[in-house]
Amino acid sequence: MRVLTVAADRPGAYPTIGSALLEAPDGATVAIAAGTYAETLELSGRSVTLQAEAGGAVVLDGAGADWPTLRAVDGELTLRGLDIRAGDNLAVSVERTALTVEQCEVRSKSRPAISVHASPAFTVDRCTVSGAETGIVVEGASGRILDTTVSDVAGDGIVVALGSDPLIRGCTVTGCGGRGIYVYQYSRPELTDTAVSRTGTDGIGVAHGSTATIRRVTVEDTRGHGIAFTPGCGGTVEGCRTENTGLAGIHLPEGATVEVIEKASARPTETDGPLDQLLGDLDEMVGLPGVKAEVHALVDEIQVNEWRRAAGLSVGAVSHHLIFAGAPGTGKTTVARLYGKLLKALGVLPHGEFTEVSRRDLVGQYIGHTAEKTATVFEKSLGGVLFIDEAYTLSRSAGSGGDFGQEAIDALVKLMEDHRDEIAIIVAGYTTEMNDFLDANPGLASRFSKTIEFENYSAPELLLITDRMVAAGDYLLDADAAGPLTAYYDQIAHTPNFGNAREARRLVESIRKAQSQRLRSLGRMPTTEELRSLLAADVLSAAGPQKVADPVLPR
Repeated sequence: MRVLTVAADRPGAYPTIGSALLEAPDGATVAIAAGTYAETLELSGRSVTLQAEAGGAVVLDGAGADWPTLRAVDGELTLRGLDIRAGDNLAVSVERTALTVEQCEVRSKSRPAISVHASPAFTVDRCTVSGAETGIVVEGASGRILDTTVSDVAGDGIVVALGSDPLIRGCTVTGCGGRGIYVYQYSRPELTDTAVSRTGTDGIGVAHGSTATIRRVTVEDTRGHGIAFTPGCGGTVEGCRTENTGLAGIHLPEGATVEVIEKASARPTETDGPLDQLLGDLDEMVGLPGVKAEVHALVDEIQVNEWRRAAGLSVGAVSHHLIFAGAPGTGKTTVARLYGKLLKALGVLPHGEFTEVSRRDLVGQYIGHTAEKTATVFEKSLGGVLFIDEAYTLSRSAGSGGDFGQEAIDALVKLMEDHRDEIAIIVAGYTTEMNDFLDANPGLASRFSKTIEFENYSAPELLLITDRMVAAGDYLLDADAAGPLTAYYDQIAHTPNFGNAREARRLVESIRKAQSQRLRSLGRMPTTEELRSLLAADVLSAAGPQKVADPVLPR
């Protein structure tokens, strides 16, 4: 990983952040010395980290500009330890960018301090956001806001919109002219262990078809309701406390489907923390009993080794590299992401970030180019998980371009040896082809500690996956649809190129299209219930009559 140093008065360093970014390759880290930098930065298609050097504050000051202090589009951006300031514009604005903001102070005046739009993932962790029109705006994105304070903003503290589903945990939202947290436009956030206070209207507002899970949240000193839902919204309010609110503590109008549970479930303890939460996420996945057992066993072994090391006992060398073997659509990528988070929670890897690549990301166009590309991808993934999908295409037996693929394999073997404790590599593909892949280099098989087999989903498991996909899209699957769905999955389960969960996702999209055609033919505006309902007829239309033989529908 390339590190570029910025220091205005240090010989050999870059004088400005902008000048360093002009020469920084993708994946580079820009380390910034203490000082105030009157700059605004715009990044497009870049992957960089901007972080403060230890000792002293780093201020990125865009107060005099008419555009965002820091804007990123179509890339990856990590910010650590910075004080980011804006005047009459946004401080941090990202679109279609994987954003991480850690231990930063972010301030604005008349616009949002942090805006995340249509991004694949984001994390705002241990930050302070203040003085803005709106503290944090999340639109069409999934991510986390953790242990962050939002204070003294003119409007809403945190806004969650356009179907976003972030986790907001351990935060403090106080001193807002509007609402503390506002959820709307069919969003589905989870709010836990958070305190909201001193708001000009409601403490937490949920509107426009949204569903919110609110657990162990304290709301006090509001001029409006403590927690307010509008008709058509749903969710859970569990173990929350409201005090000194201008209107009702919890407002549930007719048409809102909200479960209120007075007593909170237990807070995480030392043995029930992030590690157990991640294992819980694994256990909630459909099917995969063998995979779950293998991952639990790996976690147990790593945990016990850490305890032995702390006790001064000997610990054998453990490789964290794995082979995931099985057909497409069986959850290999999802489990690989969780595995990285588990290794971070165990202290094995510093950040557990996930990088997914395939043959084209590693193999070059001429001898020597491949080793360079492979090394770049590898170094960018240090500290996290490198997931190589369809890894067997790198071996000589895969066909054309085999020599270049072999060069990538040979480079990987050397890099895995040199950095054995700094990364976890997971290679994935069909079982038979992965055996051929391991034969491509004599040292390759010994680098991987275990092969985990991912079996195809059964028809009942695919039906459950379908139910979850449908619910996530705010639809309801009619009970009569279970018969034709199960018949469809039974018939295609053994066909060539069966896609498992990918097939379920494709089918759900086709069912939605069939529903749209059916509703358009009604000649009137459908009811809300009709808009949400997917019927057996929609399944039959999507699957095709040749795929579902004589389904028996209940009368």
